[in-house]
Amino acid sequence: MGAIISTYWEAMPPVAELFPPTPAAYKHIICGFQYFPLMTVIQWILSWHPAGKTSSQSVFNIPGRIAWSAMELVGPINLIYSMVMPSPYAPSCTDLPMPNILVVTLYCAHYLNRAIISPFFSAPSMSPIHVTIMSFAMLFNWFNSACLVGWLRGYTVPTISSFHTTSSGSPSSRSAVVDLLPTVGLVLFAFGMAGNIYSETTLFRLRREEAEKRAAKKTDETPPGGQAQGNRNKFHKVYVIPPANGVFRYILYPHYVFEWLEWIGFALVGTAVGSLSALPASASYVAITPPLRLAPWLVPAAWAADKLAVRLPLPAVIFVANAIANMLPHARWGRKWYVEKFGEKAVAGRGAVVPGCAWM
Repeated sequence: MGAIISTYWEAMPPVAELFPPTPAAYKHIICGFQYFPLMTVIQWILSWHPAGKTSSQSVFNIPGRIAWSAMELVGPINLIYSMVMPSPYAPSCTDLPMPNILVVTLYCAHYLNRAIISPFFSAPSMSPIHVTIMSFAMLFNWFNSACLVGWLRGYTVPTISSFHTTSSGSPSSRSAVVDLLPTVGLVLFAFGMAGNIYSETTLFRLRREEAEKRAAKKTDETPPGGQAQGNRNKFHKVYVIPPANGVFRYILYPHYVFEWLEWIGFALVGTAVGSLSALPASASYVAITPPLRLAPWLVPAAWAADKLAVRLPLPAVIFVANAIANMLPHARWGRKWYVEKFGEKAVAGRGAVVPGCAWM
């Protein structure tokens, strides 16, 4: 695995071709990033994840709020910078169709919450994050945003699979229902984002309430003439298991599931990206050859796009697959942590992301 990564990294184009990515660089980036799920095998084997409730003492730790914000900001900063920078290979950002701009807006809205609102305004505290976790997260977000940039700026990559997925779909071959996919996607994105925020703020509220109880108890137990502990770090490392009701009734990580729904909606909105009829005559899309061989787990999405006669939003589909592959092992180990800390009775038979599944 290490040799493959090293070989791939050495073959990366020069830095000058990455900001914004040229067509050749874009194909190289997306070719490698589609195989990210293979790297997550390590996450299934090792429980080591020094961040959040599973963080540990280390000289390589970065303060939680700073590390989280930094690694989450990489994506939107790279996306916005690369979208507005002039490129001889792509139309100006102002010339792009509205669906392309909408996708950029949705992406940035998500990361505004994740990088700014959540760590600095919603979370009562954030445990230190190991520099290794922060670095890999920054790399993931850079690759993801670079793939989105090439797609949104009009680079098209024919794919090698059993299907022809590069056509935009002729009106005669399209169902009227298919034209509703972007609208359905927008609703699903909004629902997923709202659910994700609600789930996380519920956890934050429970942590605050528990910390306040502990602080009050310490104050009551302080002997006369003694000095109570300061409240400066009263939220630090205070974690609770959510009660089995509401969105936490059947699973322990509904915020993960809601985020997956959010990105599935994002991909459905992406089926409207690349409408050649909406592009000004002065602009043009860049076709990249030779064709890209799809990772096996992406072939079903290519098949569905072909059957529906819509353009495959490949980078968005890769994003969905990679996000799920990255978060699933975290949820699995997180459930195990809940069991070890609070016991099976408190877990109440809930799965991590699958109702009633002790393993997941």
